Amino acid sequence: MTIVLPAYNEAARIGPALDELFAYLRAPGEGIPPEIDVLVVDDGSSDATASLVRGRPEFGQSIGAGLDLMGVPHAGKGAAVKAGMLAAHGDLIVFADSDMATPPGELVKLVSALASADVALGSRIQPDGSDMRATQPRYRRALGGLFHLLASIWVVGDVKDTQAGFKGFTREAAHDLFARQQVTSIVFDVELIHLARRRGYRIAVVPIRWEDVRGSRLRPGPRLALRVAWDLFRIPLLHRGMRRRR
Repeated sequence: MTIVLPAYNEAARIGPALDELFAYLRAPGEGIPPEIDVLVVDDGSSDATASLVRGRPEFGQSIGAGLDLMGVPHAGKGAAVKAGMLAAHGDLIVFADSDMATPPGELVKLVSALASADVALGSRIQPDGSDMRATQPRYRRALGGLFHLLASIWVVGDVKDTQAGFKGFTREAAHDLFARQQVTSIVFDVELIHLARRRGYRIAVVPIRWEDVRGSRLRPGPRLALRVAWDLFRIPLLHRGMRRRR
């Protein structure tokens, strides 16, 4: 299995996040593959993110849980995730937020779901209907609600949480879907779900634990709103000739 972590100027958080992740991977619970690669994709950081990753004791290991680093020009989270997912070679490939907002112990849920699905979408909405995003500031929840309304009507249907940064794929599905991805803004998750549905992949929605880790670089404003609206509008148009896989 490969775990892809996109990182942009994460020097303050990447160390503790990797500490938490590798503490879990050294003694994973039942259901987690014993051989796991962690690939940090440095999205053109201007701080010490890359050097901190290279300085880790796990860096370059090829047995058990190993760590690797991939550098790409800064082009946003969607582009960094795409590069990492296409470079990954695990039978199962997961991307997660580099702040470990979803704790590593939740990996077993994605692995279990991928035993019978091609794509596993982490969801912050729990089986009882409660939403772990309730801890976010009110303005973030309001913007998220509007985003979901537009996305559900035009692009993804009944998927209620498209933006959780915790998604798993079989290698075949990952390489197929990310090769077709064209959107690199924060809407890239929506495009992936749209593509998975159009291509006929089996999709599992997996409730996960999640914590609102402060320090996000997302700055809501008119420019971002216009970019999001434009990307949502064009996703179905970009793939209108898409065929189901055979």
